[in-house]
Amino acid sequence: MSLSAAMQIGRTALSASQLGIATTGNNMANAATPGYRRQIATLSPMRGAGGGLAGSVGMGVAVSDIRRQVSVSLENRARGALSDEHAALARQNILGAIETTLGELGDNDLSSQLSSFFNAWSERANLVQSSAVVVQEGKSLSSYVQRLRSDLVSQKTAINQELATTSSRANDLLDQIATMNQSISQTEGGASTANTLRDQRDSLIEELSTLMDVTVIERGGSVDILVGSAPVVLGGSSRGVTMTRTSDGATRLATRDDGSILSPTSGAIGSLIAERDGSVDRSIDAIDALASQLIFQVNKIHSTSIGDSWLRATTGSLAMPTADRSLALNDPANSTLAGLPFAPTNGGFTINVRNAATGTVNSVRIDVDLDGITAAGLPGTSDDTSADDLRAAIGGIAGMSASFAPDGSLRLSAQAGFEFSFSDDSSGALATLGLNGYFTGTNAVDIGVSSTLDSNPSLLGVGTWNDGALIENGGALAMAGLESKGIDALNGRTLLGAWRDHVIVTASESSAAETESIATSVVRESLDGQRAAVSGVSLDEEAINLLNFQQQYQAGARIIEVARQLMETLMSVV
Repeated sequence: MSLSAAMQIGRTALSASQLGIATTGNNMANAATPGYRRQIATLSPMRGAGGGLAGSVGMGVAVSDIRRQVSVSLENRARGALSDEHAALARQNILGAIETTLGELGDNDLSSQLSSFFNAWSERANLVQSSAVVVQEGKSLSSYVQRLRSDLVSQKTAINQELATTSSRANDLLDQIATMNQSISQTEGGASTANTLRDQRDSLIEELSTLMDVTVIERGGSVDILVGSAPVVLGGSSRGVTMTRTSDGATRLATRDDGSILSPTSGAIGSLIAERDGSVDRSIDAIDALASQLIFQVNKIHSTSIGDSWLRATTGSLAMPTADRSLALNDPANSTLAGLPFAPTNGGFTINVRNAATGTVNSVRIDVDLDGITAAGLPGTSDDTSADDLRAAIGGIAGMSASFAPDGSLRLSAQAGFEFSFSDDSSGALATLGLNGYFTGTNAVDIGVSSTLDSNPSLLGVGTWNDGALIENGGALAMAGLESKGIDALNGRTLLGAWRDHVIVTASESSAAETESIATSVVRESLDGQRAAVSGVSLDEEAINLLNFQQQYQAGARIIEVARQLMETLMSVV
């Protein structure tokens, strides 16, 4: 080997050492930089040219690559843990907010309102409270139910607003990742590795993972991003994401370019969608179901009860368009009845018409045929009872008149010298139509106390007419007993029991969500620790590397110096 070759070897040692020192210095400078992955200069011996008796001697050292220390599998697991952690946190926040909204641990909760309402009826039956107090309790309960539902709907609205914000951020991140793919591909076209750009892209993907669970597939210098099986980034092209309204009226995450629906199962977006459509909607449905059955069950009792005086007129609260009045109450085409959360059944009711002058009472049974079988014995509703049939049947009773009000509600009135009441309704038709009802509305949106009772509490149905005899507190006792009555529509539970079951389930889910949030944080922290062991910068280790490269540099310089001295000696001999 010539002396010039030795000098060349020394030069390669100097160059490699310089790159090694620069790489180590860069690691040390970025030791606290978020998202930075430790870089390593890979040294490789340079092959010598020629052979000879002594064999081939290398031509020094070269830096073959400066590459980030990254474990692909560990990175994927860490991204998944990050998605799960933010999903659990979002779930915990939503369930905690629902639990606070329901507020069943306080003194002014729905359970207390229901108990107070039924206690007022019990005290009215014992003549402790006035009818006016019972009406006010109903108004207070109605207002509370409406306000509770409104608070839950506001929470759903807030979630939708948060989804709009987070999906917009996710869209920006996808665009940036696609742009970064282009930059990395261009930079690495000359075979060098764009470590800094890759770190920046990984940071973008990590932030994206907090919003939704993604699958990352590397193809050369670019990465493809998938949500489920749907690609959202393909190389340098981003399909983008946005919140869109589907045909069923729900808002869903979709691709920006063609509106394909995406279904993230984790991350903040996945959890927000799941809890909005899950726990929040369940709470809204629960308060609606409670309000619907409260309206229906209370009205079933009140419709057959009598106030301080018999009725002279009553107008139902259910408005029906002309087309629905002649359709059977159980006809699926009857849009008014089909959209109700409760419905009448096969049975009937009795209308008692009293002559005010003589006191004689004529009790007439009105059959409500809703068996879904025609006169020919075939399935169908053509022969079943319609609202118009009820109008005709009641209007045909001596002393009674029946018609439809301008808004389509059924109106009954007694002719001069007569008054009337109802009893023994096994069909629920009176409560469905809202005749002589206590509550108005169909669910928690519009529940309210009848304006007739509000303006004249003496019409409150306290008594009942039973087998020709007046039971003065029969209606109030039946209403008080409703508190402990199992209801078929609530799976045999009481009104209060059904609501408390929902509250207990919500509290249990909230507690589980808190535990899950802690557990996912522990998992994420553990994976962060493992990732730091692979990709993180250890200042102690880098200090050792710096010392090694320094010594290598000094050795390379010494080789050059020795070769120079030998060269000078040789030249002096010549």
